[in-house]
Amino acid sequence: MIGEERRAAPRGHLCWAYEDLGSLAARAERYLLAGLAAGERVWYVTPHPADAVADRLHRLPGFAAAVRRGAAAVVPLFPTYSHGHVVDPPTQVAAYAAATDEALAAGHTGLRVAAEATELVRTPAQLESFTRYEHLVDRYMRTRPFSAMCAYHRPGLGDRAVAELACMHPASNVDDVLFRLYAVPPADGHAALAGELDLSNHELFRTALDRADLRPTDGELVLSAAGLRFLDHRALTHLAEYARCRGATAVLRTSRSAAARLVDLLDLPGIRVAVAR
Repeated sequence: MIGEERRAAPRGHLCWAYEDLGSLAARAERYLLAGLAAGERVWYVTPHPADAVADRLHRLPGFAAAVRRGAAAVVPLFPTYSHGHVVDPPTQVAAYAAATDEALAAGHTGLRVAAEATELVRTPAQLESFTRYEHLVDRYMRTRPFSAMCAYHRPGLGDRAVAELACMHPASNVDDVLFRLYAVPPADGHAALAGELDLSNHELFRTALDRADLRPTDGELVLSAAGLRFLDHRALTHLAEYARCRGATAVLRTSRSAAARLVDLLDLPGIRVAVAR
């Protein structure tokens, strides 16, 4: 049972690629139950018939009671969105911000959403807009008690589309996406880079940078790269060009002095490496 004691549950932004609905349901249920245990309001957003999804969730310990007291809900994707709908990133973030405020006003500790979003990224236009939204909502999560598990059907979308989505999340189960570009608290810079940037993914990195649409502050784009294990000259060249087009210098904060040596070797004036001791 979900007791009165509220146990801490990690917040964050998770990309979950799934092969079948059964495996997705099991993962989403664990995710939502952790939110209920932490006192959050939880939503399951689904394109499938809401009654069928609700029937399964109501068999979970404490979930039906959570629905009755307004702590849990199954939210149908349709007809809120039409088929082929292209999400407007600021509008979508504003909607979740309002829902988070409502959850807090009702006495919950935040809002946690498991969303099966495959139908919102079927077309190239949908995918481009939704990946931009993924980074924008990630920024919102750095300062407000909202978390989300974004689920995508890998067989239906294909590896490339899933990679474009997964790399915009701080965490995912997509092992073949080697890097991540995600938001950080404002005091830590404009974004974080983690993983590995190499020949296999430099084009994906350029796409991710474009969709993140980072905005300079005082002529600098600050990237926290403490979790970046490797980067090659192509990634640095993309980053320098990205900053130059925005009239800024890219500041790469890392503990790896090799990055500074590579920047000097390539003579890239658009990048400054700040090596943490």
